[in-house]
Amino acid sequence: MEALLTRPRLSSTLSFKPFQNPNSSKRNPSSVSFRNATTSVRASVTTEAPSGQAAALKRVEILSEALPFIQKFRGKTMVVKYGGAAMKSPHLRESVIRDLVLLSCVGMRMVLVHGGGPEINSWLKKIGVEAQFINGLRVTDEVTMEVVEMVLVGKVNKSLVSLIDLAGATAVGLCGKDAGLIRARPAPNAAALGFVGEVSKVNPAILHPIITNGHIPVIASVAADQSGQAYNINADTAAGEIAAAVGAEKLILLTDVPGILEDKNDLSSLVKETDIGGIRKMVEDGKVAGGMIPKVECCVKSLTQGVHTASIIDGRLPHSLLLEILTNEGAGTMIRG
Repeated sequence: MEALLTRPRLSSTLSFKPFQNPNSSKRNPSSVSFRNATTSVRASVTTEAPSGQAAALKRVEILSEALPFIQKFRGKTMVVKYGGAAMKSPHLRESVIRDLVLLSCVGMRMVLVHGGGPEINSWLKKIGVEAQFINGLRVTDEVTMEVVEMVLVGKVNKSLVSLIDLAGATAVGLCGKDAGLIRARPAPNAAALGFVGEVSKVNPAILHPIITNGHIPVIASVAADQSGQAYNINADTAAGEIAAAVGAEKLILLTDVPGILEDKNDLSSLVKETDIGGIRKMVEDGKVAGGMIPKVECCVKSLTQGVHTASIIDGRLPHSLLLEILTNEGAGTMIRG
């Protein structure tokens, strides 16, 4: 993708702007500005039409303006990591599911990868087990691993499949164990973390027929090693490896932050777009730190393995997926390969 500069800041209101060339750079303010263009025809129709008709015309206009994006990404695979506030809030959960189904209906090949930390904590509490973390990673002993697998694979996964089916698409629930989709290995600090694993290998053979036939794979981040021992895998990591294995156009991580900030104390310093070199420099300069580092590393690794773009977006925004895929403004930070 061509070199780009920055994206304008966005509001929480979904709005598609006219897009003249779907193959041109995505957020380049130095190119011909289709973002700021207005048409007198649109203004006159909106002001002269009755209010009900004006609202209908506006909806049709938005659909029309999304067409070039749909044409550009139709048939392309998008891997979305789902978690954070978008999973906890019923309103945001509905927004994500509807966005996912809409994108699938217009021809994009969607893959959903999920964790489920809050749900796991809730069930551990019910059986009297206190959740423990080391550097943000869950300490996973034998009992905790059993709960993790039951909650992620048996409850959260099937709940998401049901919600997607209710929204009008067809979903297939999987975990890393199914058909050897993800082979796990112990994390380097397994002595302290227990059954926390890393991705050793991804075999996407089971995913290809599901995706090709227009279904949405919903993948829980639980996998097994060669002996069959179950491991808890970080969902961001799992999503990145799956994106690379299926040759995804985009990897999108839904988070509880606006994206990557130039200054972590200044929300207006959001970096709308960068490349691998730029993001590595930000890490070296200490501008990317803490829990954002694993997400960035996951994105960079997927990009080096052939994924075209990786985005860290604000899942707290309603319709953040549509904003990221079908508008110039986006919903966070996009990293180019």
